[in-house]
Amino acid sequence: MDTITHTLFGVGIYQGINKEKMSKKEKYALLVTSIGASQIPDIDVISQLWDTTGQYQMWHRGITHSIFLAPIWALFFYIINRYIFKIKGVQSYFIALLAVFIHNTSDVFNAWGTGYLEPFSTVRLTFGTVPIVDLVIWFIFLLTFIATKVYPKVKTHVLFRIGWVLIVLHIAIQSIQGSILYNNYKTDYQDLALSASFIPWHFTIVGKNDNTIDLINDSLLTKAEFVDRLTSSDEVNLDHLFAENPAAATLYRWSPFVVVVDDDNRIGIYDPRFYRNGESFLGEYLDK
Repeated sequence: MDTITHTLFGVGIYQGINKEKMSKKEKYALLVTSIGASQIPDIDVISQLWDTTGQYQMWHRGITHSIFLAPIWALFFYIINRYIFKIKGVQSYFIALLAVFIHNTSDVFNAWGTGYLEPFSTVRLTFGTVPIVDLVIWFIFLLTFIATKVYPKVKTHVLFRIGWVLIVLHIAIQSIQGSILYNNYKTDYQDLALSASFIPWHFTIVGKNDNTIDLINDSLLTKAEFVDRLTSSDEVNLDHLFAENPAAATLYRWSPFVVVVDDDNRIGIYDPRFYRNGESFLGEYLDK
């Protein structure tokens, strides 16, 4: 998910906790823990500063997003609460653990993929059933905030907990529909991937047979729309590309499958799940 959504998750956790008996210092520590732990897995973006071998594609959403690292991140925020804010008890640990779990798990549902099981598996888990920027989640948080103003007699933490239930239902409904569509197409293609649209309940089906890749927009409520058929030059030897552009080798390993480009001007690969308006924003090339 994007940074704004993860921040909203942190605010949602903070607002979903009953703080009636908390001191001002405890509330501040809770806010830092909720938002900080909701963002901490994305600290891997700083790896761009020293990445000279094209490995960033694997580092981002890699080990820092592992479910096995969540207890370590939670311990980090517990230490901050214990020794900086001077707050005793283990509540901060479990709040941070919840925040990291929500961050890592929500990222699995979009097409980018996450190293959820690292270091025990390098497989990038991706369901592709929720867009990276999910405006429905934003809208639910907005409605919840408005509800706190319209219904001041209802406790804030109760309204935000209802908001969380709606978000879980939204993701579940999206994912069930995406799963049904995936199963409808899986017998038609050798390789298949799913990419959620910004429009709720709509998906792009990316299917590959041999060296052709089909892009199809579909939903359970509308008729399928054929978007494009891409041709991949799979017979091309990519060793030179990988040697000169290591990021291409990383992308090749990271993506479920790629489209190989070989024309008069360049050789390269791109991920068809992010193909929009004639090109993919996720590709690596080498000029000839």
